[in-house]
Amino acid sequence: MVRRNLLAISDLHVAYEDNRAIVERIRPKTDEDWLIVAGDVGEIVEEITWALETLSRNFARVIWVPGNHELWTPKQDAVQLRGEERYRHLVDICKNLGVLTPEDPYQTWEGPGGPLLIAPLFLLYDYSWRTPTARTKAQALAQAEEKGVVCTDEFFLHPDPYPTREAWCHARLEETEARLAACDPELGTILVNHYPLLRDPTDILHFPEFAQWCGTSRTADWHKRFRCQIAVYGHLHIPRTSWHDGVRFEEVSVGYPREWRRSWHPGTDPRVILPEVRA
Repeated sequence: MVRRNLLAISDLHVAYEDNRAIVERIRPKTDEDWLIVAGDVGEIVEEITWALETLSRNFARVIWVPGNHELWTPKQDAVQLRGEERYRHLVDICKNLGVLTPEDPYQTWEGPGGPLLIAPLFLLYDYSWRTPTARTKAQALAQAEEKGVVCTDEFFLHPDPYPTREAWCHARLEETEARLAACDPELGTILVNHYPLLRDPTDILHFPEFAQWCGTSRTADWHKRFRCQIAVYGHLHIPRTSWHDGVRFEEVSVGYPREWRRSWHPGTDPRVILPEVRA
């Protein structure tokens, strides 16, 4: 019997030619392998489509969640949809490619380590991960501006039709929380989100002021409430494995060429999520 693998990768950033080459050479270990793509494929719809189509040709199943970069509306993109409309447009593209998204029924992984329910999530952030001295969003943004680390989302990630990004985040949280609560209570989960569910992984950031764009305190107990066995995320560009409350958290980003070329980087291949390989 073929022992299939569950692999994961994120932050492919295919606007960079060297990163496009990474996508072109990604291959499964078996014909039955699944691949999780945890966001930030790119910013231009045409380039995002190319990457997901390329990956879907090579893997038995591809599961995608959006990062913040896919939700940008850059002026050079032929697709000028904003906010929710842009997200839904990307979901439609995935549907045509056979790529699963947060809008599809959750699939059960029956391979090694299973059965586990794979739940792709789209949750955003709500500026709740502020520094201890920032009591308000305005203060947190001012601190980030002073340090020169204001996220580009402030200029290109539009929340339409929601009044704010945090309002969009809260709507997604309520919808997703209800959906997870309705899942089979006997089945463990693999929770996939672009952002970490816990704030702890952001403690390693060089600029703590940037954490406000990295998640929400409202998911702090989701890995315990929803029977999570493995949490997969990206966004931080600090690929590593960490453990929290007995749950394995996998940051699976590639990042920009200047990052993945550094000596400490583990490489640009997808991470093997299952079967688990212990050091």
